[in-house]
Amino acid sequence: MIRIYGMPTCPYCDYIHEQIAGREDEFEYINIGENIRSLSAFMRLRDTDPAFDRMKVIGDVGIPAFVFEDGRVSIDPADAGLIEYGTPNACSLEDHRSGRKGC
Repeated sequence: MIRIYGMPTCPYCDYIHEQIAGREDEFEYINIGENIRSLSAFMRLRDTDPAFDRMKVIGDVGIPAFVFEDGRVSIDPADAGLIEYGTPNACSLEDHRSGRKGC
């Protein structure tokens, strides 16, 4: 199972969250804004894993973040077989939310 750290106020996270709906056997979405324990777990990960080094340099939070069963961490949705918001294959958030076919 792939754990995904994100929060609903992040459009990139929202786009990922919609893609994994109904796929709870493959993904666990952890809303870091929901409670302090989830935020603390994410912050420990962000503070220690080199996958976030570039994000910290540019002042980005680094969500959505993907943690794989083997412990590997990535901030690239493609590593989890998902499509990143804003890429050529992505729909707009409005298309996605309105149920446009293929989104």
